[in-house]
Amino acid sequence: MKLERITINPNQMNGQPCIRGQRLTVKRVIDLLATYPDRHELYQEFPELEEEDIRQALAYVSACLEDRILELADDHEIVA
Repeated sequence: MKLERITINPNQMNGQPCIRGQRLTVKRVIDLLATYPDRHELYQEFPELEEEDIRQALAYVSACLEDRILELADDHEIVA
C-alpha cells in the first residue's frame, strides 16, 4: 500500500510523520480518533483532515506495529 499522504520531513515537527506536509502528525490524528468518536464532529473541528488522511494514518500505525512483540512487566495481568 502506498501512503502518499504521510510525509516525513526532519525539519518539520521534529521529523514525526505528518499528514500531507501539514503540521498535523499521524500521532495527533490517532489521538483525535480516540477523542472524537463522531467523525462529523472531528471534521468540523479539523476541516483540513480528509477521510483518506485518516485511513492512511491508521495504515501507517498498523505497519509500524506489525509483528512486534511487547513484553509486559510481571505485575501486569492480561484480562480478555
